[in-house]
Amino acid sequence: MSYLVLARKYRPQTFDQVVEQTHITQTLSNAISSGRVAHAILFSGPRGTGKTTVARILAKALNCKEAPTPVPCNDCRSCVEITTGHAVDVFEIDGASNNSVDQIRDLRDNIKYMPAHSPYKIYIIDEVHMLSMAAFNALLKTLEEPPPHVMFMFATTEPHKIPITILSRCQRHDFRRISLNSIEKQMASICQQESYAIAEESLGLIAQEASGSMRDALSLLDQVLSCSQGAIDHQQVTDILGVVDRKIIFSLSKSILDSDIPSVLDTLDDIYDRGYDIKKFYADILEHFRNLLVTSMNKKVDKLVDLPAGEIEQLRAQAQLFSPTSLTHVFDLLFKAEASIRLSAQPKLALEIALIRILQAKPTLPIDVLIDKLDALRQEMVPSSAKTEIRQQPAIRAFDHPATQPEKPHEDIPASDDLPGDLEAAWQKIAEIMARKNPSLSASLSKCSLKNPQIGLLEIEVPDNGFTLTMIQREKNMAVLKAVCQEVFRAPKEIRLSAKSGHDETNSKKKNQDDQLKQKALSHPLVADAIEIFNGKLIDVKIH
Repeated sequence: MSYLVLARKYRPQTFDQVVEQTHITQTLSNAISSGRVAHAILFSGPRGTGKTTVARILAKALNCKEAPTPVPCNDCRSCVEITTGHAVDVFEIDGASNNSVDQIRDLRDNIKYMPAHSPYKIYIIDEVHMLSMAAFNALLKTLEEPPPHVMFMFATTEPHKIPITILSRCQRHDFRRISLNSIEKQMASICQQESYAIAEESLGLIAQEASGSMRDALSLLDQVLSCSQGAIDHQQVTDILGVVDRKIIFSLSKSILDSDIPSVLDTLDDIYDRGYDIKKFYADILEHFRNLLVTSMNKKVDKLVDLPAGEIEQLRAQAQLFSPTSLTHVFDLLFKAEASIRLSAQPKLALEIALIRILQAKPTLPIDVLIDKLDALRQEMVPSSAKTEIRQQPAIRAFDHPATQPEKPHEDIPASDDLPGDLEAAWQKIAEIMARKNPSLSASLSKCSLKNPQIGLLEIEVPDNGFTLTMIQREKNMAVLKAVCQEVFRAPKEIRLSAKSGHDETNSKKKNQDDQLKQKALSHPLVADAIEIFNGKLIDVKIH
């Protein structure tokens, strides 16, 4: 077979032809021009981004008849031999199959001989991380101080597996993933040169499948071109590559956000019948919702979402139909289910269960809606006599200062020195004001009650509890309490504290009632079942 695949036929032959690695090619060009090329260079980065290609171009630039030159002629003997892979002075070694210490020793013995007809003898070791530790150790001394006519160029996709002793002896250049737009433009140029007509949408799909690798993109393009006659239809491209059309992804995401369970299950069944990889399909859904969420934030969409411009506009249109809260909720649930689907022996069933759970789960409420609901609940729970005042106050007072809160006059309390007939209402009013001004003191007063009403005197009965009595008797707290009582009764009052006996008839009756309620709760079958199911332990029973 004389056919040359596109990845080899259109391999860059100069630094200018390398796609999107300017930070490396420009550095190497300047080093060649100034005569500062390192004797050991490490190229690292994702697959198919140009590591071996740049190493070959650098070898040609150093061994060209016009060397050293940043732009090799590609016509001389050295350039032609390097291009065809038959150069006697440039050795391309596969690190995976030549990884033993004996092979590195042979290399070390051969480097002392001068090159045949070129200025340098160059060793290009691909996937150098596959060398054994003994092989790396055998290379150390030679790599640090090689003969002046020897150069080493290493390429790897996993630089973290290379010993630090090797890394410290090399000049390192890190390759980047190639952007979707650059891959698409390169494929469009090649299709034009090969006289093939293919839609831009199809090129974009091929570029997405390549995941930043130019070699992978050209291999997929080769596959598509070889399976088609004349103009290439987009549906043919999706069938050949075995990928799901992006329109299906958009349709499914809308069904998920609309909680349309029948439509979601129907789409999953179609995907399964067509033989698509369910795990890959799930990864596409997850990425789509991530892109929707990023797009809804309107921050650096072009940078954070690596998609064609037309598809980004579709994302924007769909993201506007739903709130960021809904998108975050779905994306979070999808991400949590990723491991169970990826590891499942039946990914279709696992995906159906995950999506049904997502559709049935209620999204979290926004904070403003939650505050409104809390406010409505508080209005329902507050006694009718106090609703008028509380409507004037916001439901949440976490950051309000008591001194700045507006207070409504207490019209229901008589403006006289006489005590009102309803002591319970007066004490409730005092408790409400105290809850705003001094919450800690209010908690202590909630256990107390008014007793023996007299003109000019308020007697407060305190439970037989040393802490509560000490808390109220503090000078600062007594001052606040007197001020509130004067505010409620419109006249100064002397306050007397008295201890409440814990064994009176009322307390005893209440205690008996509480004990009965506790016993009833303990004997309830739901409590027993909960303890048994969760293997729990009963700590206490609270009576409210």
